[in-house]
Amino acid sequence: MATPSGTDGAGPLPIGIAGPTASGKSALALALAERLPAEIISVDSALVYRGLDIGSAKPTPAERAAVPHHLIDIRDPGQPYSAAEFVRDATRLIADIRARGRTPLLVGGTMLYFKALRHGLDDMPPADAAVRAQLEAQARQHGWPALHAELARVDPLTAARLPPGDSQRIQRALEVWRLTGRPLSSFHATNSEAARARQTSAWPLFSLETEDRAWLHRRIAERFDAMLAAGFLDEVAALRARGDLSPELPALRAVGYRQAWQALDEGWPLALLRERGIAATRQLAKRQLTWLRGMPWRRRLSADAPDALPRAVQAVLAAAAAAQN
Repeated sequence: MATPSGTDGAGPLPIGIAGPTASGKSALALALAERLPAEIISVDSALVYRGLDIGSAKPTPAERAAVPHHLIDIRDPGQPYSAAEFVRDATRLIADIRARGRTPLLVGGTMLYFKALRHGLDDMPPADAAVRAQLEAQARQHGWPALHAELARVDPLTAARLPPGDSQRIQRALEVWRLTGRPLSSFHATNSEAARARQTSAWPLFSLETEDRAWLHRRIAERFDAMLAAGFLDEVAALRARGDLSPELPALRAVGYRQAWQALDEGWPLALLRERGIAATRQLAKRQLTWLRGMPWRRRLSADAPDALPRAVQAVLAAAAAAQN
């Protein structure tokens, strides 16, 4: 099937496939790659890290051999990877893939990456070790819910989308506030006419969403159980055994890894890890859906219909064909 070309003549337009965790994004991307000459660019903040395989649901070697995948296993977990780096790397890859006459499939659930790639990032300050140390000291004394309450006072928009236990994002939002005097939400604002124009003229973003929340919850539980059966706890134990990694690193704050690390530290029974890991993954899915509702340009696809996969493939291919005309 022919693929859509951009008005710049640089090859097929990218296609974005987003959605909450366990909604079927990878299956859709692989099915599309059977019909399109395509390459997959991962839009996932955990898949970039080597050694985070089972708990991140990383594509299998067979899947990666069948379709070229990018931005997977490019960083050691001790070296944080930022949204700005993603935009730089993905922009380069999109150009390279289009130049080869292939369709870039942007696939994942890190919604900040999708938004940053589409609209760009404002010039937020880099991490500041001294400010972070102050915030961590406050958290040890008062707890992260107290810092979440502080964030609600200075940046209610950001606080509203973060749970009180999301230490990584609460810390970053307060860090930005203390360094700049501006709320983090103001950096993500895209109110200019140019930004609004890009919302409608850029590449299409398809979003796998569910009508039945219980369906997604079952999928999340089944996936977490499969991860545990595949040796997820052993994977985290091997990361801990390196001796140079900390649970404060972004890689190890990823959902599932954070809970497994704590389980090994505190000797949790497997049942407690399962309970907390599934609960944290449900919260992640809820945040992802909140992000998606803030992207009115997305095109919703049903993830839980009986014939969801073939219908989604047909919808994406039809949009690709229409974009060519």
